[in-house]
Amino acid sequence: MLSCVDLSGQSNYFENDINAIESKVIEWRRDFHQHPELGNQEFRTSEIIAKHLESLGFEVQKNVAYTGVVGILKGDKPGPVIALRADMDGLPVTERVNIPFKSEVKVEYAEQTTGVMHACGHDSHMAILMGAAEVLAKHKNELAGTVKFIFQPAEEGVFGDGKAFGADLMVQEGVLKNPDVDVAFGLHINSQTPAGHIKYKAGPIMAAVDQFYITVKGKQTHGAYPWSGIDPILVSSQIIIGLNTIVSRSVNLIENPAVVSVGAINAGNRHNIIPEEAKFLGTIRTFDLEQRALVHGRIKEIAENIAKSAGAVAEVTIENGYPVAFNNVALTEKMLPSLQRAAGEANTTERNAVMGAEDFSYFAREVPGLFFFLGGMEKGKMPNEVAPHHTPDFYIDESGFKVGVQAFCNLVMDYMKME
Repeated sequence: MLSCVDLSGQSNYFENDINAIESKVIEWRRDFHQHPELGNQEFRTSEIIAKHLESLGFEVQKNVAYTGVVGILKGDKPGPVIALRADMDGLPVTERVNIPFKSEVKVEYAEQTTGVMHACGHDSHMAILMGAAEVLAKHKNELAGTVKFIFQPAEEGVFGDGKAFGADLMVQEGVLKNPDVDVAFGLHINSQTPAGHIKYKAGPIMAAVDQFYITVKGKQTHGAYPWSGIDPILVSSQIIIGLNTIVSRSVNLIENPAVVSVGAINAGNRHNIIPEEAKFLGTIRTFDLEQRALVHGRIKEIAENIAKSAGAVAEVTIENGYPVAFNNVALTEKMLPSLQRAAGEANTTERNAVMGAEDFSYFAREVPGLFFFLGGMEKGKMPNEVAPHHTPDFYIDESGFKVGVQAFCNLVMDYMKME
C-alpha cells in the first residue's frame, strides 16, 4: 500500500544535475539514432549502455532476453525496489528526415533490403534513462531503496521467430526478481504531443494487440469460366466486409473501443486464372479479456461461415500478442504530483487510451505499473502537421528530454518516501 505522503510542496529533485546532463542525453540519443539496430540485434547499443552503467558502479546484467541490459543501483538506505524501463530496438523503416545524424543503416528484412530507423523514439527512451541513471547514481546516499534500470530489446517484435521476446521474455527470465521489484515506471516519447509535456491515464492506456491469419481455399479455374470453380478472392472480399461489421455491430463501443483491420491480402499470379487459395492477415486491438474473446470468436465465425456458404473453406489462426497496458489506478493517482512537478501542472494532462500497443504491459501485469507519454513535437507545430510514429519522416524535438529525466527522478524519490 502507498502511504499518503503530501507531495504538493515538494520541489523537483536534482534539477541542477539534470540541467547539466541535458547535452549528454541529447548526444547519446543522436548516436543511437544514427546507429539503429533491429530487435534482438541491439549488440552495439547494449554494449554502450552496459559500459555506461558499469562506469556508474552498478551491478550490470548483460544478454538478458538475448540483448537486454539491466543495471542495479542500491541506495545507502533500505527501501522498495523500483524498475525503470526503456526499449532499445529500431524499425525496418528508411529514414527521410534530413538531419546530421540521419540513419544510413541498411539490412535484409523479410527478403527485402530496407533501411533501419528509430522511427518510434526508442533512442530517446534509452538516452533519457541513461541520464536518470547517472543523476540517481550521484545521489546514491539519498536513495532509500533500490532502482533497477531495464533496457529492453525487441519491443517492436522479431520477424519469423515464433518464440517469446522483449518484455515477455525478460519477465520469464526473472528480470523482476532478485531483488523483487515493487513497482515499474516507463515512458514513451510522442511526436504529436508538445515537447516537454506529459500525458497520462489511469487504467487501460494502450490496447491489447493480436494478429489473425486467414486462408481461404477454393477451386482453381480459368478466369473466363468462373462458374466452374470456387473463387477464393471473391470469398475473401466478402469475409473482409464481414469482419468490418464486428466493431460496428458486435462490440459494445460504449464500454470500450476495438479495432479489426486487414493489413495484407495475397492471391493468384495471373490475370486469367482464378487461384486455388487466398491469404490475408490483420490486427486486432481490444481493451479487456471479455471483449478480446468476443472479437476472436466473431472473426472465426464470420470467416468460416461466409466461406462455407460459397463452398469454400476458411482456415483461421489467431495469435495473442501484447496484453493491455494497464496503469495501476492507485499508483497513478499517488504519483501524479511527481509528473506535474517535472513538466509543470499546466503541461501535465490526462489523455484517452490509444489503440497502439506496448509490451511494457508484461511488466505492469506482474507489478503495479505507470506508463506515461512525453511530448516530442516541435514548437509551433500542430499534431496534424507532423509525422506519426513508424514513418520515414518521424522527427523528435529534443528540448523535452530533461523533463523525462526529471520525471524518472521524481518518481523514484517520491515513491521511496511513500514507502
